[in-house]
Amino acid sequence: MAQNMDERRGAIERMINEEGNVSFVQLKEAFPDVSEMTLRTDLRYLDDQHLIVRVHGGAKSLGFAVGTDGLMASRRTRRVDQKDRIAREAAKLVRPDTTIYLDSGSTTTDLASCLDDMRMIVFTNSISVVSALARLEKARVHVIGGTFNRYSLDMVGGTAMEMVGKLSFDQFFLGVTTYNDNFGFCCGSDDEAAFKRLLVRNSGETIVLMDSSKVGRTSTFSICSLDAVSTVVTDEGISPAFENRCHAEGVNLVKAG
Repeated sequence: MAQNMDERRGAIERMINEEGNVSFVQLKEAFPDVSEMTLRTDLRYLDDQHLIVRVHGGAKSLGFAVGTDGLMASRRTRRVDQKDRIAREAAKLVRPDTTIYLDSGSTTTDLASCLDDMRMIVFTNSISVVSALARLEKARVHVIGGTFNRYSLDMVGGTAMEMVGKLSFDQFFLGVTTYNDNFGFCCGSDDEAAFKRLLVRNSGETIVLMDSSKVGRTSTFSICSLDAVSTVVTDEGISPAFENRCHAEGVNLVKAG
């Protein structure tokens, strides 16, 4: 059954808010029976109503546009199956008697939920990660303080930077918003990006948790280049081009099946 205008615009809005960042090509694929002119009119209307933000080549959710990367509640509903498989594969990389840092984010929260209960030290600045770690009895959990970000449910700012600056970690499990060859791994907040860069610097091994939909997209603030990380854990939908880039940079690519 054909959608009326309001139904179609509602579906477009939901798609953009669920994905965070959608290209016009993706919209055309999702709505093949709708003309390009009509889709552009729909985007203009949604932007005028302050429901999404039009950008060159597509549209972003309000969370992406203002640098919050979306509410944690909405992020946890995106690509649930892929994130679960990525988290379970990443959990296999954690070793006992080590010190690890779990970044904030939906996939790192899933990782915290499936970690084996072993003797280790875990640091995080994420409220959702801490909640997921509460079930562990053998691990020692340390929470980094700072300014609370109500969107991503984590602590950032000068206090967090100062605390992390005095620490070192065996492994840093990094969550990112996007990756592209020009800017590397990125996120939508300058505070978050600066904090993540410090963690990369202070960690012996950086492991990126990233589903394949994030490759080829752009966010405002760069975290680090591909050659700054040791491993990328992703899903089987990852592009051959990205796989080849990892091989060229000597980065271990783990595809969660």
